[in-house]
Amino acid sequence: MAKEEKKPFSQTMTEWRHFIYNPNSGEFLGRTAKSWGLILLFYLVFYGFLAALFTFTMWVMLQTLSSDIPKYRDRIASPGLMISPKPENALEFSLNKNDSRSYRSYVESLHKFLGAYNESKQTRNIPCPKGKLFEQTSSNKSACQFSRTILGPCSGLKDENYGYGQGTPCVVIKMNRIIGLKPEGNPYIDCSAKEEGKAVITYFPPEGKIDLMYFPYYGKRLHPQCRRHDRSRCCWTIHGEKQQAFGL
Repeated sequence: MAKEEKKPFSQTMTEWRHFIYNPNSGEFLGRTAKSWGLILLFYLVFYGFLAALFTFTMWVMLQTLSSDIPKYRDRIASPGLMISPKPENALEFSLNKNDSRSYRSYVESLHKFLGAYNESKQTRNIPCPKGKLFEQTSSNKSACQFSRTILGPCSGLKDENYGYGQGTPCVVIKMNRIIGLKPEGNPYIDCSAKEEGKAVITYFPPEGKIDLMYFPYYGKRLHPQCRRHDRSRCCWTIHGEKQQAFGL
């Protein structure tokens, strides 16, 4: 079998130039202008249809959503709780009333947390009737006032150390917001010490009750003043002379 002769370089370049553009037939990259036009038109229509279909699908989906209330709210059946100050070790606090360094971080945390409920910042909220749900029909929702005075000795208004200097420390409990939640009956928070008989618990407000006037919550868009507003506080007092460790 005879070996195929290698084309000269000049011939190869000529063939490539004719492939890129053939002046005789007017073809560019092997296709005429009409052929390229039909191909471009096809892909323009094809991708235009896909873009229109995607846009329409997104539009239909958005019609089922509300900008004010999430569509699915069944993942959290009941509200969660958080405490302030947060202990360093799980839910156990350790302090010495005679050593301010042992509880300084707790006091600073309470100052920061309760600072959002100072009287000067509550003027934008309104007084609400106690003992019943505060349901609103207007588009602009209002938040009820929360006075730190109902926290009694745990308010920090008279005792800036929140009882930590006397061995009777306070812990604040906050209930997270859930849109549309309407409690049945009279909701309350019940706290218990990890070791029975070691702590005496006192609630502020009394009995750890949560006033119904703070319900329902309408969402951060409809209820913007309620974004930093909490439902209730529960504080308990631990009595002791020396270093105390207690937990929930």
